[in-house]
Amino acid sequence: MESVERSVRSWMASEKDTEVTQVVAGISSGEVTLLNVVKALGEYLTSEEDSLRTKGVQFLSLVLERSPRDKLNRQAVRVLVTFYCSKLEDTETITPALKGLSHLVEFPSLSPTDVTEILSAIFAHVKMKALVQSTRFFVFNLVNSLISSHRSELKNMGDQFVTGYAGLASGEKDPRNLLVAFKIARVILAELDVSKHVEDYFDITFCYFPITFRPPPNDPYGISADDLKDCLRLCLSATSAFGPLGVPVFLEKLTAGSPTTKRDTLQAMSNCFPVYGSAVAHEFGRKIWSALKLEIFQPTDPLTERAALDTLKDFIRILHPSSSPTDSTGSAIDLLVRSIRNDCLEAIGEPEKAQAKAGMKVLCTFVGTSPALSSFVVSEAADKLVRLFHDPGEVSNRAAVIMLLTDLLNALASSPLSAAPETPESSPLIASKDALIGVLIVGLKAPATRLPSIHGLSALIRIPSVVNDDELGYIVLEAGEFVGKEPDEVEDVTTDVLALLSSIAILAPHHLATQTLPPLFTTLPDRAPPRDAQSERAAYWRALSALSTLCVPPTLFETLVIRLTAKLDILCTPSTPTSSSSTGAADNEDAECTAAYAHAILTTLANTLSTKVSKPKPDPDVQKYAKGLLPHLLRLFLEAAVTSEARVLADPRLLQVGARIVRLVVETLPSESQTQFIGAIVAAFLDGDVKAATNGEFTSKQDKFGPMHPAASARQRDTMILYAAAHIPVRKGVQIFTKERAASNATGSATLSDFLKNLVRWCDVSTCSALQREAASQLFAILVNKYAVEISEFLDYALSEYWKTTLNPSPEERRNAINTWVWITRALIVQSHLKARSFIDRLFTLLDDEAVNGDAARALGALAKEDQILTKRNGAVLKILHTQKYFDAVLPKILEGAKKLDGSRRETAYLVALTSLINAVPKSIYLTQMPTLMPLLLRGLDLADPTIRSHIIDTLSNNIDAASGDKGVLTTYASTVVIAMLKNCMVADMPDPRVRVAALKYLALLPDAIRYDILHPYKPRVLKDLAKVLDDPRRAVRKEAVNARTNWYKYSG
Repeated sequence: MESVERSVRSWMASEKDTEVTQVVAGISSGEVTLLNVVKALGEYLTSEEDSLRTKGVQFLSLVLERSPRDKLNRQAVRVLVTFYCSKLEDTETITPALKGLSHLVEFPSLSPTDVTEILSAIFAHVKMKALVQSTRFFVFNLVNSLISSHRSELKNMGDQFVTGYAGLASGEKDPRNLLVAFKIARVILAELDVSKHVEDYFDITFCYFPITFRPPPNDPYGISADDLKDCLRLCLSATSAFGPLGVPVFLEKLTAGSPTTKRDTLQAMSNCFPVYGSAVAHEFGRKIWSALKLEIFQPTDPLTERAALDTLKDFIRILHPSSSPTDSTGSAIDLLVRSIRNDCLEAIGEPEKAQAKAGMKVLCTFVGTSPALSSFVVSEAADKLVRLFHDPGEVSNRAAVIMLLTDLLNALASSPLSAAPETPESSPLIASKDALIGVLIVGLKAPATRLPSIHGLSALIRIPSVVNDDELGYIVLEAGEFVGKEPDEVEDVTTDVLALLSSIAILAPHHLATQTLPPLFTTLPDRAPPRDAQSERAAYWRALSALSTLCVPPTLFETLVIRLTAKLDILCTPSTPTSSSSTGAADNEDAECTAAYAHAILTTLANTLSTKVSKPKPDPDVQKYAKGLLPHLLRLFLEAAVTSEARVLADPRLLQVGARIVRLVVETLPSESQTQFIGAIVAAFLDGDVKAATNGEFTSKQDKFGPMHPAASARQRDTMILYAAAHIPVRKGVQIFTKERAASNATGSATLSDFLKNLVRWCDVSTCSALQREAASQLFAILVNKYAVEISEFLDYALSEYWKTTLNPSPEERRNAINTWVWITRALIVQSHLKARSFIDRLFTLLDDEAVNGDAARALGALAKEDQILTKRNGAVLKILHTQKYFDAVLPKILEGAKKLDGSRRETAYLVALTSLINAVPKSIYLTQMPTLMPLLLRGLDLADPTIRSHIIDTLSNNIDAASGDKGVLTTYASTVVIAMLKNCMVADMPDPRVRVAALKYLALLPDAIRYDILHPYKPRVLKDLAKVLDDPRRAVRKEAVNARTNWYKYSG
């Protein structure tokens, strides 16, 4: 007891928190009771000095707040309740007393009698308008706690509690308190009898509607207007008794409010209508419909219109619940609902007017309410539109009629009520379906109605169980006439027609297979049209484009593969020479036309495969083409590679498309199938066992196939792009080189490391083409990335022996070696491999070599650039933040080298490396470094390479917002920037138009980014120089000069 008294006296003198902590610790250990604390505070609690009494009650409340809830028995709680309630009469102690009570009501020992006494005392003595916000908050929290844990006692208090709380909440304005007050009011309205006090609670809730609160900047409480709106809506919709009083308020706000107020009102009405019930809805029905009609037929903005339609849907559901019975004539439909329907049917009677569109939106709203209303409205609307379409006096409005009909069909297609009708006969369209199809088919015949009719048919077939199989075939027959026609023959509706037929292809592919595809395949010639046959070439391009779009379903794609590979077989068959008088130029022209045709065929296959594979769930039928399509294509490509005769598939451009097809198919294979396919590819390309990859159909007997052999022809070497494509999508666990693989094969590659060594030598020869280097680069990237553990021998070889070979050969060979080095290094960087740093450091040593330092500098940027090989889709090993880690590792070295102002080519190389790096990484990575980078970037504008200059200006443009401002780096370098940009926009100083355009665009941004007093001295010079640029020979440059000069001319303080 003495320690408690000592702590009390000490706290009263110093208010140190440690004294409270000591007392609470004693209570927790059982050495002290709360009654001991009350006794120790005795002289302070009864003191005549206001400050001492207040501090005494405050200390007790602080101890109570921190005390364990199980340390206070019922008797102690009773004593404390009586004590605190007595202190509510004292204006000096009311705040700490309320704080104490707000904690005391959380104790489990609180009895029903205590609850009644606390609330009676609060209602009798607490005058809310005389208290500050924080004290009022204690009151609301106290009541909220009692609502949560002692609701039955509050119900027993009856009118005393209901009336008392209404008095407490009246006039509250602070949003922090209102959030709690709204929660309390909602429970009272929903669970207690407020029939005698409806107007009181109407006054303390509807007085806040609509919420106009805007939180102050940097609000520490985080209370938003939406939080208040949501809580208030729950109050307004808590009881049906609010209906007769609340609806007039809603109508008033809806009529006179701002767009925001209108939307808030509409949302509140949607929440309240289900609670207020059908009686209120019928009482105010006409007025509600008039108000909503105004917002729909004469909308202030699209958002308010959408909200009004949603509210109307909820209103109609109350007028006619989904359980309401009806008959085929709609005799049981509510009269008000019937009136709304009649108003809208009257509006669509003039389809060319804007009112018709609004009326159709309302009719579409009926579709989502109930099956009965949907049938009642849709059938009437569809019949009226059909009559309008056939009315001779409305011929000019047929397009508008079909557009309205399409809106109705789209509503039915998207309605959850139409998702799964019980029977086809239950659809609201069943009676008028034939007439609708007739209208839409007739609409296809006229140019003015063709596009709306196509959209209408697309919506119609999306409605489940409405259009049967025969009708789908009829639609395909009529719409298919517009596929493959020349653009000048019909209005350009090809895209929409193909979208319609693609939708039907999913439902009934056999109709397209028998009606649409045969004419398209007939359009494809067996031999490529000559160069001057432009219409024939355009025809096969249109046919192939249509086939690519339509043949995505499995059955149609199988037909496409069979027919197109047959065309390829014909094209690959060598043609018989016509006569000895045929000129070489004519043969070359014929070969080029054939290559273009074959390229189009392969591209069609590749695009269709891409569509099938790129779905969230790829089509499973693609896998089977690894055993049919791929071996067939490989045979054609490899046969063309081993012969010296002119073969169309030896063209590098066709090989690239073929590689894309291989890549897409292999991507879908499971690991076991990938292992088998890769094994066959390795056997064919490295061992010469071509039949392993071509299903034994390889028939060429001229040259042995060995693309990696030192003496291999260029044709054979080009096929390595197919080998690379097969490896790109392979999963990491797939084994490429098996242990059983013999060491004595065509290239001597017994292990993956041996293969990569041979590949290095293969691509470093002077005769290596761009396509061959691309194949090698892809292999380096994917194999090093996925099999880094298995190829440690190759990585050591690259860092030692291979690196030495970059120092001796000619510069051109060294540039090629740098490209190889980049792909190996990037494969390690993206997986944060430990040896990546060693490979990066080797590139830095080349920045001192004047022969290749420019290439090495660009390579440092290329290492950070995203590519299409090392991606998640291809199964590459990617670590998070690998770009950020690389940037942080190399930037300090680059900055150190770039800051050495010696005017040497070494300095230039570092500047090139810096600009290449910044151009390759996202803006967020280097944004914080802009103050350091800015002077170096401006120096880079003096580099001779126009690409570098263009990249620098683009970088400055992208960061102009972050660099501007009174303390921004752009303000510091304003004069230098202006002069540099003027120099780069002059044709005499910068021949490249891309740089001139970029510089002018940047100049146009400066007036909005820098204060006038800083740039004002340069305004006359800028206007004078830009006047000269107006005579630039390039139109694009002159256009940007006009924009920039206009911005500077308007620039003023």
